[in-house]
Amino acid sequence: MPLLAENSSAALGGRLHDADAVTAALMADIVGAACRRLPSRAVGKAAYVERLIETGAWIDAALALIDLELRQWQLRRLVYDEGEWHCALSRIRELPDWLDRSIETHHANLALAILSGFIEAQRISAPECRTGVPTVRRNAGALYEPLCLDNFS
Repeated sequence: MPLLAENSSAALGGRLHDADAVTAALMADIVGAACRRLPSRAVGKAAYVERLIETGAWIDAALALIDLELRQWQLRRLVYDEGEWHCALSRIRELPDWLDRSIETHHANLALAILSGFIEAQRISAPECRTGVPTVRRNAGALYEPLCLDNFS
């Protein structure tokens, strides 16, 4: 089961979109739902992120969460335009925009724009639950008849 399920991601994304500012409760929900490295140990970067959350440094905490949890993702662009912050996260920052599949989010609050990008990147990066063996359809059509094409001569 992926760390951040699809319905959990949508619910958390909706809460971020509807929020006016980051609160300690909202940040605790994000950490509980989307972070696997932070709650497990309080050393190094994880302790730093926890101190940022305790002091209310929401923007720095959001950027530190990306650094800690999504090491393959980087902040590509952060722009303020017409009353909203636009945040773009990318896996390969040096590629041109048209070649890279980046995540773009926006919000009136800078920390919430970054956290929305974090949640979306977590959702995309979550491994799918698949078995190692391919599945076979069980409802074969009426005209379906198996054939043996091996040459045994």
